[in-house]
Amino acid sequence: MALRGPAGLGPGSRRPLDEAVAGAEGREAPALVAAGGAPEDDEEDDGRGRGLLRWDGFSAWLHCVCVVGFDLELGQAVEKDPAYFYGYVYFRQVRDKTLKRGYFQKSLVLISKLPYIHFFHTVLKQIAPEYFEKNEPYLEAACNDVDRWPAPVPGKTLHLPIMGVVMKVRIPTCHDKPGTTQIVQLTQQVDINISVILPTVHEVDIFRCFCPVFLHSQMLWELVLLGEPLVVMAPSPSESSETVLALVNCISPLKYFSDFRPYFTIHDSEFKEYTTRTQAPPSVILGVTNPFFAKTLQHWPHIIRIGDLKPTGEIPKQVKVKKLKNLKTLDSKPGVYTSYKPYLNRDEEIIKQLQKGVQQKRPSEAQSVILRRYFLELTQSFIIPLERYVASLMPLQKSISPWKSPPQLRQFLPEEFMKTLEKTGPQLTSRIKGDWIGLYRHFLKSPNFDGWFKTRRKEMTQKLEALHLEALCEEDLLLWIQKHTEVETVDLVLKLKNKLLQADREHLPVKPDTMEKLRTHIDAIILALPEDLQGILLKTGMT
Repeated sequence: MALRGPAGLGPGSRRPLDEAVAGAEGREAPALVAAGGAPEDDEEDDGRGRGLLRWDGFSAWLHCVCVVGFDLELGQAVEKDPAYFYGYVYFRQVRDKTLKRGYFQKSLVLISKLPYIHFFHTVLKQIAPEYFEKNEPYLEAACNDVDRWPAPVPGKTLHLPIMGVVMKVRIPTCHDKPGTTQIVQLTQQVDINISVILPTVHEVDIFRCFCPVFLHSQMLWELVLLGEPLVVMAPSPSESSETVLALVNCISPLKYFSDFRPYFTIHDSEFKEYTTRTQAPPSVILGVTNPFFAKTLQHWPHIIRIGDLKPTGEIPKQVKVKKLKNLKTLDSKPGVYTSYKPYLNRDEEIIKQLQKGVQQKRPSEAQSVILRRYFLELTQSFIIPLERYVASLMPLQKSISPWKSPPQLRQFLPEEFMKTLEKTGPQLTSRIKGDWIGLYRHFLKSPNFDGWFKTRRKEMTQKLEALHLEALCEEDLLLWIQKHTEVETVDLVLKLKNKLLQADREHLPVKPDTMEKLRTHIDAIILALPEDLQGILLKTGMT
C-alpha cells in the first residue's frame, strides 16, 4: 500500500493508515527505528574518499522507518512534519484469542520523499516478514544496509544490497518516457550476484488498476487532466492506493499539481472540509475504503466504485457510467458515478486493442505498455500546442542586451492561444475527434495548467538569465571600465558577483565555460582597480 502525506503517522492530517485496519487492541506506541542525523563524532568513510555522518546514506533514501501498533481509541500517534512524504506499508494481521477483537495488528512503514512505489514495496516484501519474526535487531541491520546505498542520482543504474538480496534498479529522470526502462537485461551475461531486477521503481500496474473501467479510460484521463474532484471507493487499502496512483500517472509526462490521497481516512484533519456540503469539493483525488464515505462523499461530482482487483490474467466485468444519486452505500454496484460529459469522442481503437488482448490472454504487463503509450500520446497531443505557443512568448535572442535587464516574457493570452489551434492544434498528432477547444478552455482554469505554466515560466525566465550571462561574457569588459568611473566599475563587479551567486543558487542552465569566463572577467576587472578597492572587492563573496 502506498500513501502520501507528511512524515509519520498520527491523528493529524493525511493519515496513511485507515481506521479499517486500526481496530486491534493493545496500546503499543509506534517506534522510530532509524532516522537521519547522528553525533558529529560518528563519521565514517564511505570507501570513495567521502566522510559521511552516520545515517547520511540512509537519509538519501528514507526519512524514517516506523513500527506502528494499533489502538481503537487512540489510533496512530506519531508527531507529523508539515512537508509531504510518501509512506509504504506492510500490514500484518494475526489471529490472537487473548485480544478483545481476536486479532493482533501491526504495520511496518517506510517514510520517504521519493515516490518510488514499486521499489519500496519490493523492499518491504524482502524485509517485513523477517522483521515480524526477528524484531528490532533485524530491522536495524536492514537500516544499516540502506545507509550504505549510493545516493539515488537520476539516470544512474544501482546495485542495492539489503539483507542478503541485491536489487538492480535505475533511477528515473524527468526525460524518461512513461512505461519505458533503460535497464538492459542481457541473456548471455547474467550477473549471479543480482537477485532482483526492477525495470521500474515508480510505476504501478496501470492496466490492472484501469481494468474494471478501461472502457472509460479516456473520460478518466480528462477528469484527471482537468483536476476534477474524484473519489475512488475500493474494497481494500492497497486497491484504493494503487488506483489513485494509476490515475495520477495517466497524464504523465504532465505533472498532476493538485493534491491526491491514495488512502484517505475519517481521522484526517481535512475530513470535515471534504465532507461538508456548504462548499464545492476541492481539486483532490481521494482513495477510500470505509463504507461511511459512500454517504458522506455523495455530493462529490465524480466517484469510481471498484470491486476486487482481479489477479493478472483475470478480467472483471466492465462497469458502467451511472448517475450519482444511485450511489448510496459502498455495497452499491461497481461503476463510474458522474454526470460529466467528455469533451472528446471515445477512441474505439484503443478499446478494441485492449479487448483483443483480453481475449488472447495477453499478459497484464503488455496491456499496461499499450495503455501507457495511449495515455502518453494523448497527453502529448494535448500539451504540444501549449508548448509551442508558450515558446513563442520567449523574446528573441537579439533583444538581449548585456547592459540592460533581461527582457520579460510576453503575457499568456488565452484567446491568442485558441487561435493557434486551428492550424497547429492536436489534430496534427491525434486521430481523436471532439471539442478540443472546450477541453483547452476548461484546462486553462485548472490547477494543472496553473502549475504547468508556472514551471514553464520559471524555466524560460532562467533561460533568459542564462542568455544574459552569456551576452555579458562576450563583451570586452576591460574596455568598458576604461570609459566609466571607479564607482560604476565597483557597481559592475558587485552585479556580476550577484549574477554568479544567482546562477549557482537557482541552477541556471549556463554552460560551465560561461561561468569560468565570468569569473575571469571579474578577476581581471578587480586587478585593474586601485589596491585598496581590490582588497575590499576580493572580500565580498567568492569569485
